[in-house]
Amino acid sequence: MNFNPRFSLSMVTFFNTGINLIYAVQTTAILTPEDIEKLKWLFDGAEQIQSVSIEGYFIGPRREMITPWSTNAVEITQNMGIQGIERIEQFEKAIDKDTGYDTMLQKLYVNLDQDVFTIKRIPEPVKYIDDISGYNASEGLALNTEEISYLETLSKKLDRKLTDSEIFGFSQVNSEHCRHKIFNGTFIIDNKQKKYSLFQLIKSTTQKH
Repeated sequence: MNFNPRFSLSMVTFFNTGINLIYAVQTTAILTPEDIEKLKWLFDGAEQIQSVSIEGYFIGPRREMITPWSTNAVEITQNMGIQGIERIEQFEKAIDKDTGYDTMLQKLYVNLDQDVFTIKRIPEPVKYIDDISGYNASEGLALNTEEISYLETLSKKLDRKLTDSEIFGFSQVNSEHCRHKIFNGTFIIDNKQKKYSLFQLIKSTTQKH
């Protein structure tokens, strides 16, 4: 087995833009001086912070959610020939712990360190649902009677109870927001079936123009 000294355990390198913005770069490879210069250029002249942690309050994305911005940034570094980068996120310096932020997508961090991307949450145990109709009502899944009947039949066919994640996933995939379920449905108005579905009517504008 060949050993490459460039690659090691995951580590985070920080870059400071000088305008209250910190870039955190998670890598599985030791960044070379050439890599550092490329990242400084990519981050518009940001300087590498020669420390494994930064003290203060910061607002950034939740560690459990890799942002679309990060995905694009990592792909750019790959095209630049930088190896081993797994994630890049932006963190904005906050005045104090009372600074406002979007709690749905962001988190207030007290100090930035090597665990900034470490997820310590333990997955909950699998939960099997006894009453699909009741679970639908309590969780607001908006499943209709036909869908509940389908899931109940599926449960009997599999000879086991369905899990909460299976029912929840089905409700999202098969929700009324899904264009293939509603937009492609058959329209019957005044007891007369229409020739085209709503989705076909929408597509017809492209076909005509």
